[in-house]
Amino acid sequence: MTMTIAPATAADVPVILDLIRQLAVYEKLEHMVTGTQAMLHDNLFGPRPVCECVLARVDARPIGFALYFSTFSTFLCKPGLYLEDLFIVPDARGAGHGKALLAHLARIAEARGCGRFEWRVLDWNAPSIAFYRSLGAAILPEWHLVRMVEPEIRALAAR
Repeated sequence: MTMTIAPATAADVPVILDLIRQLAVYEKLEHMVTGTQAMLHDNLFGPRPVCECVLARVDARPIGFALYFSTFSTFLCKPGLYLEDLFIVPDARGAGHGKALLAHLARIAEARGCGRFEWRVLDWNAPSIAFYRSLGAAILPEWHLVRMVEPEIRALAAR
């Protein structure tokens, strides 16, 4: 079996959205998936793309993805790479595919001169936390995620 990692194409949007839904089920957040193929396509391949995606395949079968975007560190005055989601289908886990996806993204970050490569992990996801630590990643407990969703965004924007 041969694993490949390649940038997603517009034709991959249905596959990516299916993998996103599988990730949401794993994270017990399937009720939060409201995006559509059209929305995903527009944000990945539209006139102003805001994110990028790579797909991992084994013998042409999609087995995982990583969706990421650029950030900027004011302290470092350098770009960063933020991994929004990484997912490997259950029957393909444990074979090094997640590590290969992270290494692929690390090479992208290095090539782009990034000062940081960051992502979040759910606090209950002990296997992923252990996996990330084994790769040398630090889990930063002192930082909390702050979020506004559309109603709060509209309210603040109206002030």
